[in-house]
Amino acid sequence: MADLEWESDIEGNFPIHKAVADAMPQGYRIISADPSGVSAWTKTAKIQAKLEDGRIERYFLKCASGKGARPLAEGEYHSAATICDAVPGFGPKPIGWGEYNDGEAQVYFFIASFHDMDLSAIPDPVEFTAKVAELHQRGKSPTGMFGYPVPTVIGIMERTVTWEKSWAKSFTHQLEDVIRYDKETNGRWPELEAACKQLIEALIPRLLGALQSDGRSIEPALVHGDLWEQNVGVDMETGEIIVFDPGCTYAHNEMEFGTWRCSWAYQFNSPQFMRLYQRHIEPSEPAEEWDDRNRLYSIHPYLVDSAGHPGSGSRQTAYNDMLYLCEKYAPLESLEKYDPTKDISVTGTHIPHSTQEMNQSL
Repeated sequence: MADLEWESDIEGNFPIHKAVADAMPQGYRIISADPSGVSAWTKTAKIQAKLEDGRIERYFLKCASGKGARPLAEGEYHSAATICDAVPGFGPKPIGWGEYNDGEAQVYFFIASFHDMDLSAIPDPVEFTAKVAELHQRGKSPTGMFGYPVPTVIGIMERTVTWEKSWAKSFTHQLEDVIRYDKETNGRWPELEAACKQLIEALIPRLLGALQSDGRSIEPALVHGDLWEQNVGVDMETGEIIVFDPGCTYAHNEMEFGTWRCSWAYQFNSPQFMRLYQRHIEPSEPAEEWDDRNRLYSIHPYLVDSAGHPGSGSRQTAYNDMLYLCEKYAPLESLEKYDPTKDISVTGTHIPHSTQEMNQSL
């Protein structure tokens, strides 16, 4: 690529394309850019920019290419903006997003305010759950339906976010996405495919359909979409809790907590977090089916993890959870039997997350 397309007077070890410089706030000039943190799917940098009056501000830059790159950048920009509108200060302030060609691939980028964060600190459970509840309550769907205005991702997988009045249909779209993603990566497993078919055709209409039948209703809530320990930090300058790497949708609020059930949860799986959240927002009716809905919602992140990291135990866990739910709500003789010895909610097994990232700042 011609040198004219790259900024030449910037210090540091991270090259900056003119498209990135053009996306910065008006009046700011980038003076340095260095790699910052480690990410599974992207390249990230800390930018320092100088204003005409001499003030220095720091920004976070994320660049991605390949599968899911555009919805990652565009989706994260819109997700961060929606979170900041609903709960100011709960996430980094989005600055912009865009694209450029680096000579080898089309690159999509996202720019946000920079925060030095402690990812090892446990966020205060009372404050954190109150803010999550505030996000769910204040983040209102612009159409009154489930979905999102732009595509978003989890990992590198693009979500189907078409608007739906039915939550069962909306969640089915998202689950079909990850089922397909897992199959593309890990290959066929006929028994899993049979369980998925029964889940889609019979279990979801029963379990999630109950939320919007017999006079019951749920309101679409803004969810972060990938809320787990490594996407939550404590700002080391202000002490404020910050959530990042969002892939938002307007969904049933309880979908947010599927990840908290997963084998890699090491803080949010504590019953304390869920009890505190439910002081603000009680379980949807039928309340007695809350745990089964939570199990269903956990299948989504398990299959994402399975697809992103072949060979992990997540595929087997998701399959066993499907069998449990089908046996209880939509039995089918041809399916295998649920095995409680493979159920972490029974065994208490903890397995580190195979996609755990080491980002220390955003």
